[in-house]
Amino acid sequence: MQPESMTSTASRPALPRHLALAGPTASGKTAAALAIAQAWPVEIISVDSALVYRGMDIGTAKPSAAELAAVPHHLINIRDPRQAYSAAEFVTDARQLMADITTRGRLPLLVGGTMLYFKALREGLDDMPRADPAIRADIEARALGVGWPALHAELAQLDPVTAARLAPADSQRISRALEVYRISGRPLSSFQTRLAAQDEAPVYDPDHLLISLEPQDRAWLHQRIAQRFDAMLASGFLDEVRALRARGDLHPDLPSMRCVGYRQAWEALDGLWPMSELRDKGIAATRQLAKRQITWLRSTHQRQVVACDAPDALEQVLARTKCFIEGPP
Repeated sequence: MQPESMTSTASRPALPRHLALAGPTASGKTAAALAIAQAWPVEIISVDSALVYRGMDIGTAKPSAAELAAVPHHLINIRDPRQAYSAAEFVTDARQLMADITTRGRLPLLVGGTMLYFKALREGLDDMPRADPAIRADIEARALGVGWPALHAELAQLDPVTAARLAPADSQRISRALEVYRISGRPLSSFQTRLAAQDEAPVYDPDHLLISLEPQDRAWLHQRIAQRFDAMLASGFLDEVRALRARGDLHPDLPSMRCVGYRQAWEALDGLWPMSELRDKGIAATRQLAKRQITWLRSTHQRQVVACDAPDALEQVLARTKCFIEGPP
């Protein structure tokens, strides 16, 4: 059974020396990571909640077969879309991989845009109850009868803090919050106080470099997002989603199918709105994701910012990496 909770930071060993490369979607992380891998002995650990899923290649902008073969990659294609993958599982997996990579005499290079994973790895997650399949099944059965908005309203009475940040149709998170309350008698928000306190007291770590790719001009990033979504559509993204739907065991409430792009494509194929609107809706959703990623990055302590829209962005990334790995000139 995979862990559902993480212990406090104080009780866990320090992370091995590592390099991290973060940024919003379409900021050029993959190209920068591959350039680093060409110059230094690294292995890449994906920090992306969508790349874990098999059969979701086009819509996640998954690295190509050639890119995956060029340098060892980890935590890509490790889950079926039917399965969930939590931040706690990521932390457990990433810690083991970092130790293994270090033992092999290489440097772990963490690359991605799932900011919760970065935060959980560095700061830990508060201890929370493990999943209880029976309680979860009961909650899902109730949702079939009354609907998730009704359960969201119930959650608002039990845990108004958590309910306020969840959409009434966010089935996975509503279910988890109700499950935690039923198991522990405590609201989910009461388990999340330690991370908030740590935001005010960052700890400098000389064995960790976080390079953050952030655009100076949002219009540049928006153009990249549109170009990439167009390329996905041209590469058969809709056929990829049709194939996932044809399995018969997936549904739009799964975390995998709520990934940006997949959700919009699923809804279009369900006829919730005209297919002609897919491009605009997909691009808009991706822009919103990028906005959230940038907001989170700007609140992250001790990151080194590289303007991803600068002409010499890649050179800056390599220069900072060289200084971190080899020391100052």
